[in-house]
Amino acid sequence: MNALARWTPRLMILTAILHFAWAFLQPHAWGAIAGDGFLAAVADTGAADYFARDSSVWFLVGGIAMLALGTLSAHTVRATGRMPAQVGWYLLAMGVPLCVLYFPVTGSWVLPVLGVMALLAARREPGLSAS
Repeated sequence: MNALARWTPRLMILTAILHFAWAFLQPHAWGAIAGDGFLAAVADTGAADYFARDSSVWFLVGGIAMLALGTLSAHTVRATGRMPAQVGWYLLAMGVPLCVLYFPVTGSWVLPVLGVMALLAARREPGLSAS
């Protein structure tokens, strides 16, 4: 197991934690969502606080996705000693469109960086067998 294989899942989990923190630190978003009864509470695109509500929900969903990829990758690395290459491709598939559409106003650049790290971690080290 190489250092990238150990650290990439940890950085993915850290990214998830940061997403959760940001999702719940939006000013009054979850209070307003709860006040509206949750059901369709983010559907009114004309609401004054629509952006805060919408970004809170998307940061929560992004955090869940990153936590899933990070914890599953960590488990796989512990069980096999290797990072699955498809994790790197998933991160690139999420991060590149986000960078193209939203850069520089978001931290979406982190996803391609983590994706490249995961792909590098997935490469076989010289001298290792395929088994």
